[in-house]
Amino acid sequence: MKRMSVTAMTLLLATSAMAQQPILKNGSCPSGYNSSGNYCVPGSHAHPAIEKNGSCPSGYNSSGAYCLMGSSGHPAIHKSGSCPSGYNSSGNYCLKSH
Repeated sequence: MKRMSVTAMTLLLATSAMAQQPILKNGSCPSGYNSSGNYCVPGSHAHPAIEKNGSCPSGYNSSGAYCLMGSSGHPAIHKSGSCPSGYNSSGNYCLKSH
């Protein structure tokens, strides 16, 4: 049980850190983000976002040209060839394993 709590806390911290990163602006900013020059800056309740490449990965919702991580989502990166160790394929993305 303690290990699960540590794992859950680690994922929560990683998700929180992702949510605080500005992203390059591609059209309108995704929900929860504000425009600032060539960037979209996350608001206090913004979910992590990644630029959309086809359909959004599992656990993500579409928001304009972006995919926003939902509550059941895992950190994602754009796929180029095979996914790296610790990631699983989801369409055009690689999702970090639990």
